[in-house]
Amino acid sequence: MDEKIVSFPHLGNYYVPISYLLKRLLKVKVMPSPTITKRTLELGSKYSPESVCLPFKYNLGNFIESLDAGANILMQAGGGCRYGYYAEVQKTILENLGYNFEFYSLVNSDKFTVKYLYDTFKSINPKLSFIKFGYTTLLTLLMINYMDNIDDYIRKNIGFEEEKNSFVNLNKKMLSSFTKCHTFTGLTITYWKYKRKFKKLRVNKPKNCMKVGIIGELYTSMEPHSSYFIEQELAKMNIEVKRFTNVTYLLIKKRHQTKKMLRYMKDYVKYPIGADGLDNIYRAKKLIDEGYDGLIHIKPFGCTPEIGAIPIIKKVCSDYKMPIIFFSFDTQTGEEGIKTRLEAFYDMLKMKEGDIK
Repeated sequence: MDEKIVSFPHLGNYYVPISYLLKRLLKVKVMPSPTITKRTLELGSKYSPESVCLPFKYNLGNFIESLDAGANILMQAGGGCRYGYYAEVQKTILENLGYNFEFYSLVNSDKFTVKYLYDTFKSINPKLSFIKFGYTTLLTLLMINYMDNIDDYIRKNIGFEEEKNSFVNLNKKMLSSFTKCHTFTGLTITYWKYKRKFKKLRVNKPKNCMKVGIIGELYTSMEPHSSYFIEQELAKMNIEVKRFTNVTYLLIKKRHQTKKMLRYMKDYVKYPIGADGLDNIYRAKKLIDEGYDGLIHIKPFGCTPEIGAIPIIKKVCSDYKMPIIFFSFDTQTGEEGIKTRLEAFYDMLKMKEGDIK
């Protein structure tokens, strides 16, 4: 019988805790999809329906590269919008291409549930106990939370590092150390050790540095390749970056935020508008109130919830005179065009800053 090899699409550095979880629960070989390249998108686009959004195409390209590398079990965790229906379409496309594999979606009716997730994993590893499942899952969630906390700190400071790549290199070491932790105590000790190390990294950050918030669709926010590494480009301009969307927010915090966001934005929106649409309207106003210098909204071309949110976000920014730029990514997006527009936005912010002074 062929060796079971599990693979899943990339989403930033989250492949680290996902691999950690699957290795310990499934007792099979875990092989994350190869690092995303231009070829990944080319493969996904070639076999995707033309009208689907960019995350579908990236994920399909990830799956094809994984299957070509020997994977025979695929996992997908889409949800929140029409992406919740994409697993079946992707499975059908891959089967029509002649691949032989098992396919598992980790969401049930567009929701993560403990029972559904446990049943899915147990179908792959019949010996999996619920106690081991629960312990390892909670440990992985804590790891993700620690990752997200450090990532917030990195975004605030990486643009001002005195030693090039010091933040990136230390982050790689931290993630590697996390995978060697098997207890909550060990993971927590490791986290605090690295948190102190990050705070010791030398930065030359002015008190009134430029601050820009990134809002928008979740995949393009969390997978840097899909947004042409927009956060890295901002860091090169010595800008502090704020991004709300991460896995901790999506899995734990988001479900408790709706009423608060509707109260906060009662003058602009009365009902949730799907996926992260309401979240991003709220975030625009929140960043304005926190004194940010500019906003960047990013999404895949054709993302319906964000298309619905954009006019309201424009209204909010117009009312409060907040500069904002919108990026919509598709297969034809050019890297140089992104950089040129970012540079123009930066120049505009600098001129506005000069006018205020």
